[in-house]
Order: sequence, then C-alpha cells, then structure tokens
Amino acid sequence: MYQDKKNIYFQNIRKELLELIPKEKQNGIVLEIGAGSGDTLLYAKHNGYAQKIYGIELCELENSHQKSNEFEQFIIGNIEDINIPFKNEMFDVILCGDVLEHLVDPYSIIKKISLLLKSDGSTIVSLPNIRQIQIMKQIFFDGDFKYTDAGILDKTHLRFFCKKNMIELFEQNNMKVQTIISNSNLIGATTKKINKFTFNLFDEFLAAQYYLVASKVC
Repeated sequence: MYQDKKNIYFQNIRKELLELIPKEKQNGIVLEIGAGSGDTLLYAKHNGYAQKIYGIELCELENSHQKSNEFEQFIIGNIEDINIPFKNEMFDVILCGDVLEHLVDPYSIIKKISLLLKSDGSTIVSLPNIRQIQIMKQIFFDGDFKYTDAGILDKTHLRFFCKKNMIELFEQNNMKVQTIISNSNLIGATTKKINKFTFNLFDEFLAAQYYLVASKVC
C-alpha cells in the first residue's frame, strides 16, 4: 500500500523539522529515514541545516532527487530489514518525520538511531496523536475505526501513539526527549484560543501530531 501512494506524498519539504535542529548541530552530518524524494535533505544542505546528507527511503520514486550527486549516499530499502551501512556515532542529526507509525517494530529503530547518533547528536521525529478529539469521537461515539488515505488513521499506519507512549518510545531505548511540541492543525481558530486560555489543558486532545527532539543518554 505504501508504494501506491501518489508521489506528492513524498515531496513535502519538512521545514518544521529542520527548524527544530539545535543551532549547535546545524551544518553537520544529517541522515533522514523516510527521506521520500530527497527534497527535505536537499533543502537542508542548501540552507545551512546540513553539510553532508544521507537518506533512506523504502521505495524508488520516479522523477525524484533520490539519485542526486549532492547526497553522500541514498539507500532504497526497508529500514527494518536492511543492514545499515553506517558507522556508530556518525550523525549529528537524524530526521524521522512520520515514519515510526508505519513500522512493525519502531522500538528497534529508535535503538538503531541511538547507536548511529554522535554522543551529543539529536533525533527529530514527528508522530500522529491517536488521542486527538476528532479521532476519539469517530471511534468511541461513531463506532467507526475507518482508515483513510492520509492523516492519523492512514491505512499504512501499523502503530498508534499517545503523547505518553511517544516519550516512552525514546526513554526505553537510551534516548531522552528534550523538546515536545504539539501541532493542532486539524482544529479551528476558536478551539485553539480556548486551548491557549486554559494553558493548554486540553492539548493532548487537540494535537493532531507531535514533534519531538531527543538526544542520546550517555
């Protein structure tokens, strides 16, 4: 099913993830898991976020930048199956945007990421929030666990997380979450205001997605 997605699914430049790279880690060696067409990595290299770029993507995409000579290496393969040809403590930053929910065993991948990061490196991840209120309404009140072509209930998602479980995903694998930011792009302006005035009391029900920045525990 993953290979059947339209190319536009893989071509989004994830600027919001790049902006979370700590300043001291910018212009370093960056690996992106789930690199899609390679657009985010190339943007990173051209805009001071990365000096050397490496990518891993499940499938080869036509009319993409995957074969660009600007990459140090771009690997086509399933991250859960391939032997990763990188040395331990090689990368300053590892990007993993909306990837872990597609995996059979995301816990083992976080463990791999921890080994690949330098001692002061960071991994930046985005994950959908299954606890989002519209999804809870659909499941518990409408009795409908209907998968969709994109979004929180994307038909290619194998794993589902609440905020607490996202943090546990890292803490169980030698990583510590330094920053966690909610993305509430599915809710209206009025609801966002209510959330703000209640000091984000309902944030875990409103967030469609979370961005996490984690570092290795040394």
